[in-house]
Amino acid sequence: MKLYNTHTGQKEAFIPIEPGKVKLYVCGPTVYDFIHVGNARPTILFDVLRRYLEYRGYDVTFVQNFTDVDDKIIDRANREGSTMAEISERFIAEYYTDAEGLGVQKATFHPKATEQMDGIIAAVQTLIDKGFAYEVHGDVYFRTAKFEPYGNLSGQQLDDLLAGARVDVNSGKESPMDFALWKSAKPGEPSWPSPWGDGRPGWHIECSVMVNRYLGKTIDIHAGGQDLTFPHHENEVAQSEALNDCKFANYWMHNGFLSIDNKKMSKSLGNFFTVRDAAAAYGYDTIRMFMLMSHYRSPLNYSGEILMQAKAGLERLYTAVENLEFLAKNAEHTALAEEEQTILDGLAQYKDRFIQVMDDDFNTADGVAVIFELVREVNSATAADKTPSKPFAEGCLAAIRELADVLGLLYAYGGEEVCLDTKVEGLIAARQQARTDKNWAEADRIRDELKDMGVLLEDTPQGVKWRQV
Repeated sequence: MKLYNTHTGQKEAFIPIEPGKVKLYVCGPTVYDFIHVGNARPTILFDVLRRYLEYRGYDVTFVQNFTDVDDKIIDRANREGSTMAEISERFIAEYYTDAEGLGVQKATFHPKATEQMDGIIAAVQTLIDKGFAYEVHGDVYFRTAKFEPYGNLSGQQLDDLLAGARVDVNSGKESPMDFALWKSAKPGEPSWPSPWGDGRPGWHIECSVMVNRYLGKTIDIHAGGQDLTFPHHENEVAQSEALNDCKFANYWMHNGFLSIDNKKMSKSLGNFFTVRDAAAAYGYDTIRMFMLMSHYRSPLNYSGEILMQAKAGLERLYTAVENLEFLAKNAEHTALAEEEQTILDGLAQYKDRFIQVMDDDFNTADGVAVIFELVREVNSATAADKTPSKPFAEGCLAAIRELADVLGLLYAYGGEEVCLDTKVEGLIAARQQARTDKNWAEADRIRDELKDMGVLLEDTPQGVKWRQV
């Protein structure tokens, strides 16, 4: 397996710190509002990364945080006459609703920044003691000039950053590039006691402390959106390696930006969509398919046309699975024919190709393509003019499910029994009886009634198939 490492700018063979185990950290949302479709991209992609690592036999410890103390949360609480805790807990719950809708599994740990205060204060004090941080009027800043590799992750030189930086004369910072580890309390804001006075942590320090607590000093993979590379991840590297005197993360993975109709997503442009709104229009499962149809490092354009293409592709997959479930349930032949065994043996090539493309820098786009090639061959082998056996249908179904489940593409498929209520079932049975009695007019009438209900019937050698439209 090879992964593109942002830190080195090249693909590298993935070698975990401990054989058979992976420590994975992904930056989570700041919980002051519903997550938008841009947030959904890393949420879905790194859920699939975790699934794929587990599919390849790794034991994955996956940590994704919630930033529940932040200026935006405080501002919203003040506007609504609420509290920071009430706002953050409300939108953590909304995040879980959307994540579940998107088929995203819960992380091994979902820590909150406000739960880490003792660890944060201890880490900041250690950085002060080691000369990497200093206190000014209750604020504590990281001394970037003392950390020589600063800028290596994002490919920026400290001198270049300083040249374009503005000095805030009121901050008391030694350098404009020094960043806050601890902020002194402002009137009316939530705060915690510390050796430097009441205050709250800066944004970056929480992730370093959470990684250290839940995964250790050095982890295998740190991931997030491309927009986090600088300054957030750059600052994480600096404070973590200064704190622990060792490498912070062996592999850095960043997904590309998402635009809306070929324009940067922005609230000011009015092209800002929440996952909740997008799901109402296209379905959560369509959003997931859409995110996996492009390579994770590539920029991605969100448009109604592309979403509809993703929806159509997903429906083809659902239809294939539905057909195979029907055949597996109703096929008359129970013995696997020699020709069918040959076809099943040949389906193994798709698994090999799927692994090959996914091992090449986590290429979900090619992984999706392999699944649809498999679906086309299976559809051909089980066409209406064929009489497949029960074990053949089951084998084809298992082949599709195995790969689709790795990408989480079948989580929303419920099968025909979920949708078939008692009335529809009774009408189908009545139509079958009318056909047996050669009462063709009644059979046609029932078929039309079912059609008006959005249920289309198909008569096959194995029995009646139905689907909702």
